[in-house]
Amino acid sequence: MRLSEILSLDCTKSAVQCTSKKRALEMISEIVAMRTGQNPTELFECMLSREKVGSTGIGNGIAIPHARMHSTDQAIAVLLQCESPIEFDSIDNRPVDLLFALLVPDAQCKEHLKTLSNMAERLNNKQVLKQLRKAKSDQELYDIMVNH
Repeated sequence: MRLSEILSLDCTKSAVQCTSKKRALEMISEIVAMRTGQNPTELFECMLSREKVGSTGIGNGIAIPHARMHSTDQAIAVLLQCESPIEFDSIDNRPVDLLFALLVPDAQCKEHLKTLSNMAERLNNKQVLKQLRKAKSDQELYDIMVNH
């Protein structure tokens, strides 16, 4: 699956004012809810439940929060670039400034494990990371993510 099929410009946000992991997950939930019509509280609870299993902070200032969504058949991704890094309980104990969230339908969970793996790999590319952190607009952030 191509990234452009699940990540849209309106789900890509640069220079986000975010003060905590909880607030970041709330923002992601709100963005997804606007796009899908899902209940933002339910989306937030799904992501929070996943975080309780283990942090999705994968190191190098990156987090890949993900969860299963009910009553939908389309996966959706959200990319946030935080203006200031936030504490995220990452495996390397570093704060996070880039979040790539993936919410998938229950029925497609296995299919999207590969998508999640590909995103983690892409976000570990030092050149891509550098460009994502320097991006000055939603459009620039989106273009970097989908074109690399």
